[in-house]
Amino acid sequence: MNVYDAVNNLARAIKDSNEYKEYKEIKERIVKEPELKSQIDEFEKIRYEEQLLAMQGEKQSEEKMAKLQELYKILVQNPDVKEYFDKEVKFNVMIADINKIIGEAIKDVL
Repeated sequence: MNVYDAVNNLARAIKDSNEYKEYKEIKERIVKEPELKSQIDEFEKIRYEEQLLAMQGEKQSEEKMAKLQELYKILVQNPDVKEYFDKEVKFNVMIADINKIIGEAIKDVL
C-alpha cells in the first residue's frame, strides 16, 4: 500500500471518528456564543503560556495558575463548556495515541 493512500485513509478515519465529530460539533456551538468563546480563548491562552514555561523548565506563575484554576471553575459551570473540554481531551488523546503509534514505528531511524 502506498504511504500517501494510507495517510489519506487515516485522515478519513479520523474525520469519521466519534471523537472528531463530537468535538467539532461542540466547538461549532461554542463559536456561536462570542462571550463564551472569548472566555475560553482567554483560558486557553493562559494555559498555553503556562505549558510553554513548564516545557522550557521555567517556573510557572503562581498568579496565572490561580487565575487559570479560577477561570476553569467558572467556565465548567456551563454544561456546554464542560462538554467542550471533555470532548477536546478525548480528541487530543486519540491524536496523541496516533502520534505515539507512528513514532514507535519509525523510532529506529530517528
